[in-house]
Amino acid sequence: MDRRQRLTRSQDVQRVRNSGRSYAHPLAVLVTRRNDLDRSRFAVGAGRSLGGAVRRNRAKRRLRSALRSLAPMIAPGWDVLLLARDTTPSARWPDLQQAVAGLCRRAGLLTESA
Repeated sequence: MDRRQRLTRSQDVQRVRNSGRSYAHPLAVLVTRRNDLDRSRFAVGAGRSLGGAVRRNRAKRRLRSALRSLAPMIAPGWDVLLLARDTTPSARWPDLQQAVAGLCRRAGLLTESA
């Protein structure tokens, strides 16, 4: 994802967490909120309860990669936060991809051409 698609300011991430709508799956949690921009922005996170830095970074890398393949199909105008769960680092890759796609579908983020 290029820099324009990243949700980088902690203020913006907190706004999504506090006032966004969340969708849960055993492998990840998706939190979305409308923005007034012509593009969607994304952030990926993993809490300390997930484990050490290696385990958290692995989870974030895997979620980022799954989201990267869906990003062109996501409608503009959304701030999206994808959070890892305990099972994310060890989940099978196809299961993780299906989970992220399913969450995006449930949230209504995917365009009709997807």
